[in-house]
Amino acid sequence: MRNMAQIGDIKNAVMRGTVLAHQPGTGAVREGAALLQGLATCGQCGRHLAVYYSGPTKSTPGYYCTGTGELVDGRGLRHLHVGGAAIDHAVADAFLAALAPTALQACLTAAQRLEDDHDAVLTQWRRQVEQAGFKASKAERRYRAVDPDNRLVARSLESEWEHALTDLATARTELARREAARPATLTPQEKATILALGDDLGQVWSAPTTTDKDRKQLLRTLVEEVAITVHRDTVSSCAGLVVRWKGGAITEITVALKRKPPAIRTSEDTVDLLRRLAVHYSDAVIAGILNRQHRTTARGLEFTASRVQSLRYHWGIDCHQSDGHDTEGDVVTVADAAKNLGVAASTLHRWLSDGFIAGEQVTPGAPWRIRLTQQLRDLFVDAAPAGWVVMQDATTALGVTRQTIMQRVKNGQLEAVHVRSGRRKGLRIHIPDTPDTLF
Repeated sequence: MRNMAQIGDIKNAVMRGTVLAHQPGTGAVREGAALLQGLATCGQCGRHLAVYYSGPTKSTPGYYCTGTGELVDGRGLRHLHVGGAAIDHAVADAFLAALAPTALQACLTAAQRLEDDHDAVLTQWRRQVEQAGFKASKAERRYRAVDPDNRLVARSLESEWEHALTDLATARTELARREAARPATLTPQEKATILALGDDLGQVWSAPTTTDKDRKQLLRTLVEEVAITVHRDTVSSCAGLVVRWKGGAITEITVALKRKPPAIRTSEDTVDLLRRLAVHYSDAVIAGILNRQHRTTARGLEFTASRVQSLRYHWGIDCHQSDGHDTEGDVVTVADAAKNLGVAASTLHRWLSDGFIAGEQVTPGAPWRIRLTQQLRDLFVDAAPAGWVVMQDATTALGVTRQTIMQRVKNGQLEAVHVRSGRRKGLRIHIPDTPDTLF
């Protein structure tokens, strides 16, 4: 860890309230509370994670990846979107643990080894500079010793001398660069300061005078990158962290994540019933029907007209539009309604299931009851109007399936009646006339 020589300045810099310059390559340090801003990367695609803030005061940090993977409902699903409080806390604990006295002593040993490695490399480059200098001197002597009248040989030796001088200059420049990049040797006082830092860095880290920006700068003295991968299933959720320290060391951390509470959602059967009832009844009447069936809203409340209206808006269900001819009829059982309408009870049960007519139940499991309105009576006829066709002919004429036709009838896009007498009983569909078009 070649940057360990900077740790001796951390304690004094924080206690003085000064701002440390951020390390190159990690991005500018900002004032937000996201500790890993500029350091966190996506464990799936490697992109730097963006930061967001949530909560009542918009102070709780989180991280998300700007890259998208598979498509869900026509939208790209982000690789990662996770709250950052627990992740920041885990990385901070790892950072403070790395600065414990034993770890600091190991860092000092690593720094000394790094210095020794640099010295070995510098020795090799110094030898290369000496060899390049010897070749340049030799080329110069050969050039000066040649007869000036032998211009072809002189020109060749001059070119050889120039190449040797270029190689010498390149070797000297690389040696100077490597000497400048060599880690500074730690003095005994600096080593003692680093070892003492492990005793009170935790207090400095959590002190009220230490700002979020200070903590980020402290963290960047040792941490190069934190790769985050989120694992979620039906049982638990966790984040896998790979902390890459400056110098090449790697630490893997697993952080348990809080599971999101289940979304508040109205039951599917209630929504389906609402969809059928909205064709025939107003919101107030529907609220009474739902309450008699002991149904409640997603939050366990009784239905009112306004709550039914809100539920319709959420699911995109149109309200009942009265044409001014509907009259309230008697509420009877399915069997009595079948006798009154002259059809089989099974036909009414099928129409109830398909949503063509509305029914009511006083309590769940009780027999269905049907309100005999004039609109309902008009659906059952003895003979179909002229031009109305059976279901098979309708599917052929419209080029759609039976289910599509049934859905269009429910939505009012197609008209239908039920013929209750004759050899071919059943539905008759009205195929709308199509205007002539030019081709």
